[in-house]
Amino acid sequence: MSIQDASPLQEYRSRLERWQTEHAASGVRSRQLGNARLVTGLAAVAIAALAIGAGVLSPWWLLVPLLVFVVLAILHDRADKRRDAALRGTAYNERALARMENRWVGKGHQGETFRDPKHLYADDLDLLGPGSAFELLSTSRTATGERMLAEWLLAPSPPKTVMARQSAVAELRGRLDLREDIALMGEDIRTAIDDQAMKTWGERPVVRFFPGARWVALALACGAVLTLGLFLAQMLSLRPFLAVVLAELIFGLIVRDAVRRVAVLVSTPARELKLVRLLLERLEKEQFAAPHLVHLTHALDVHGLTASAEIRRLERAVEYLDSARNQFFRVFAAPLVWIPQFTMAIEAWRQECGPHIGEWIAAVGEFEALCSLATFAYERPDAVFPELAAADDGPLFDGMDVRHPLIIRDHAVGNDVKLGAKLNGACALWIVSGSNMSGKSTLLRAVGLNTALAWAGAPVCCARLRVSPLRIGASIRVNDSLVDNKSRFYAEISRLRDIVDLARAGQPTLFLLDELLSGTNSHDRRIGAAAVIEGLVERGAIGLVTTHDLALAEITATLGERARNVHF
Repeated sequence: MSIQDASPLQEYRSRLERWQTEHAASGVRSRQLGNARLVTGLAAVAIAALAIGAGVLSPWWLLVPLLVFVVLAILHDRADKRRDAALRGTAYNERALARMENRWVGKGHQGETFRDPKHLYADDLDLLGPGSAFELLSTSRTATGERMLAEWLLAPSPPKTVMARQSAVAELRGRLDLREDIALMGEDIRTAIDDQAMKTWGERPVVRFFPGARWVALALACGAVLTLGLFLAQMLSLRPFLAVVLAELIFGLIVRDAVRRVAVLVSTPARELKLVRLLLERLEKEQFAAPHLVHLTHALDVHGLTASAEIRRLERAVEYLDSARNQFFRVFAAPLVWIPQFTMAIEAWRQECGPHIGEWIAAVGEFEALCSLATFAYERPDAVFPELAAADDGPLFDGMDVRHPLIIRDHAVGNDVKLGAKLNGACALWIVSGSNMSGKSTLLRAVGLNTALAWAGAPVCCARLRVSPLRIGASIRVNDSLVDNKSRFYAEISRLRDIVDLARAGQPTLFLLDELLSGTNSHDRRIGAAAVIEGLVERGAIGLVTTHDLALAEITATLGERARNVHF
């Protein structure tokens, strides 16, 4: 059964079973190889006793257990790596099944870092935090990928950008093997990589060595090797070698400050870039058709080499630099001018590739964010990509069977919602009434979340959706704040002011207001709510307002066909 033929639930269960079987088998194999290594070690001791102690066997027989032990060690290491990969594969598919079976709350990354209490809709629509859209969506392995996903959800992107993401997500939707491979790269891939800090390191001012310093260092190292070799061959005295060493000491004093600056600054970038390289290598192996994905992969090429190859060059230089700290090699490293040579090589790499580091990490982060949306698209086969209406059509939300994205389909109740002054059969405002727990607030969140997903580039939980560029303003979960010295009523008034300011500034606005001005008496609430709503509609905004006060439903008489009463 292919991925296309199997349902996501069946596919994840099949993969989970396969990984669990692999984990058990590799665990058994690891124990067997460990026991074999122990037996081989004991055999080596016995042969040593017979060969060296009793003189019964030739010492050459010790090579047999030694060779066997080396082979067993290599096989044991492979078995352990396979077991660890199987464990990660099991965990990956268990998390996927938890999302499919609605057991995902509290098991993912919640995006608390990106929360802003003053944001116009993030808390109201459960975009971030426990049980949020971010926790459901995010499968990123790096902090950069998480940040990009959060930014896409927190602000609408330009239509061309969204369309490019849609085609990319559509292509990645069925690439389950690719997403699983990324998950198997090891838990140490998760890192709080600061792309801005890495970019700053790559673009730092050049650490300058005097002209020709690299050639001088190479000449001194060759001179030291040559003079020492001739001395050992008894063809020269020790004085030429000592003269070269003296010249190396002088050279070291001249470049000391520059060497120290390079060596200190490279440690963290080299470690973090090494973690990113695993993702880059996997990404570079893929062939894509979507223009946006092709552009991302081309962004990883520098001077005909892939980004992973360039990073590997840096890794090797840093590894060679660190090898000079070995107490046994340190004696040889000094006359070879080892540390200055490789610090200059590292600085040359930074001058050549440093300007591209920010692009590499950004490309990886964007690819991860796209994979998060693709995973959501794969796990929600009923989700569709929205049709993006032109801004000239005015504020518009025309959805059929609109469901809440955080509620599984079997439990979600869909509703047709048409909002837009220029849309036939639609109006700008719905006044939503109904009893408690009837679904009024859920409808508001369903409309808002699907709008946020649409303009992030994700599929939406609708049978069909046509939506124009919209700035969302919501007052659903507004709370008081002792720290900010704000009552709930004042906090709500502040939020309403911000939403009105959006519409007043000419922004295409979607407002979602739950129990408007519930913190005051019914007379003032009716007057104030009517003024706010009428002002928003007059400025071209569209939206929904829930209420228990049926008197507020009378506003439809004032707005005429631009407003409609609906009831749960």
